[in-house]
Amino acid sequence: MTQLPLRAQLASALGRSAATLSRMTGRGDGSVIGGRVGLMLEPDLLRQLARDRKLALVSATNGKTTTTRLITSALLEMGEVATNAYGANMPAGHVSALSQHKGAPFGVLEVDEKYLPEVLDTTGAGVVCLMNLSRDQMDRAAEIWLLAQKWRRALSGKPTHVIANCDDPLVTWGASTAAKVTWVAGGQRWKEDSWSCPECGGPLERKGVDWACRECTFHRPEPQWVLDDDAVIDPRGQRWLLDIQLPGLANRSNAAMALAVAEAFGLPVERALPRLREVTSVAGRYTTVERDGRHARLLLAKNPAGWLEAFDVSDPGSPIILSVNAQGPDGRDTSWLWDVDYRILRGRPVFVTGERRLDLALRLEVADVPFALCASFSEALAMQPPGRVDVIANYTAFQLIRSEFGRAV
Repeated sequence: MTQLPLRAQLASALGRSAATLSRMTGRGDGSVIGGRVGLMLEPDLLRQLARDRKLALVSATNGKTTTTRLITSALLEMGEVATNAYGANMPAGHVSALSQHKGAPFGVLEVDEKYLPEVLDTTGAGVVCLMNLSRDQMDRAAEIWLLAQKWRRALSGKPTHVIANCDDPLVTWGASTAAKVTWVAGGQRWKEDSWSCPECGGPLERKGVDWACRECTFHRPEPQWVLDDDAVIDPRGQRWLLDIQLPGLANRSNAAMALAVAEAFGLPVERALPRLREVTSVAGRYTTVERDGRHARLLLAKNPAGWLEAFDVSDPGSPIILSVNAQGPDGRDTSWLWDVDYRILRGRPVFVTGERRLDLALRLEVADVPFALCASFSEALAMQPPGRVDVIANYTAFQLIRSEFGRAV
C-alpha cells in the first residue's frame, strides 16, 4: 500500500492513541473517538486511508452489523480485513477502523444509510451491499424514499459493483442506477413501507415473491442469487445449505448477501461458507448470558421490521423481557411502537422495562397482551424462574444490558 503523507500518518497515530486511551479508561471501545481525533487533524484522512484498499460498504435499516461481520469473516480467508465491528457506522468510525488495520488490503465498513453517498464518494469503494430500507428513527433520519433517492444519485456514474436485495422495491430503485448490480433474492418480511412504486407513485402489485408496478415499467429484477429457506442458490444454479449458527430467516438472508459480496471479491462459495459458519454472535446480538441459573438470550430490535425478525427468532415457550429507551441513538419518538404487532406475544409471560416502559406498556395493553411492569432489567430478570428467557431491547437499552454482563460479545 502507498505510504500515507506525514500529516495523515500523524493524525492516524494520534487517533489510535486516543482510541486506546478510551478503552483503557473504560470510557468506550474507542471506535468513534479515535476517528474524531484523526479527522480533526486531517479532514481528508478517510480518503487517504481508503486508498489502495479493496473496500465493501454495507448499508441497510436492519442487519448492517451482522452482514458486515459475516462478510469480514469470509474475506479473512483472503487476508487481513479492516472493519468497524461494533457498529460505529459514520465517517469517524470508518477512520478508526481503517487506522487500526492500516496494512489490511481489504475493508468491510458498515455505513449508516444517510452517510452512504458521502462515504462512497470519499472512499471510492468498489463494492456496495444494500439489503433493506424501512422506517427508522423518524425524528432524526430522512424519509426512506429520500434515502433511496440519495442512493440512486450517489451510485449513478460510478463504477461501483452493487450487491442488492431485489425483494425490497426501495432497495431495487435505489440500486438501479449503478453500473453493475448483482441481484439477490434475500426476502422481505416487512412490507409496510413498500406498497407504492418509488418510480411513479403507483400501486405495487405482489404475486408470491414477485412484484411490479401497475402503472409503469418498474418491476422486480431477475435475481442471480436466491435465498431458498435454509439454502442459497448461486448464479450457476448450485444449492448451498446455510447451516450457519446465527438464528432465523433474516440471518440466512444476511448470509446470502455476504456470499454474493464475497464472490464479488473473487472468493468462491466453497471457501466463504465455512467462514460464515464460525460466527456465533455479533456485538452481543444472539449471545446467551447467565445469572443465577437464568439463561438470557439477547436480541436487538430498533424498529418495526427489527421487532418482527426478533419475534421470529425468539422461543415461544420462554418468558420474554422487553426493554425500550428513547435516547438520541434510538430516536426520541416512540410512536413506532404502534406499528409493531405484539399480539404474537399472547400466552407468554411478558416483562416490560426500560426508560420508556410506560409507552410500551400502553401499546401492550391495547394489544391485549398481559405483562408485568419492572423498574429495571435486573428486577425483570430476577422475576424469572431458572431456565431460558428471551430479551428484546432497542439500541441503548441493549447496550445497557450488555454492560451489566461485561459487554459480552
